Amino acid sequence: MPPLPKKKHSKKRQGGRSAHNAIGRITLAECPQCHSARLPHRVCPSCGYYNGREVVPAE
Repeated sequence: MPPLPKKKHSKKRQGGRSAHNAIGRITLAECPQCHSARLPHRVCPSCGYYNGREVVPAE
């Protein structure tokens, strides 16, 4: 049989636990090839380059 809590946790305790769950802003990096905004450590969606070489063929 699993252990059960003896008393109810307060709203302050619940709020303090979920205080770090806020969604932050998206971090964008500049593509060194075409200078458009892209997610860091991802292939650039506009030019298809990553780490100085073409990974995805350009459309």
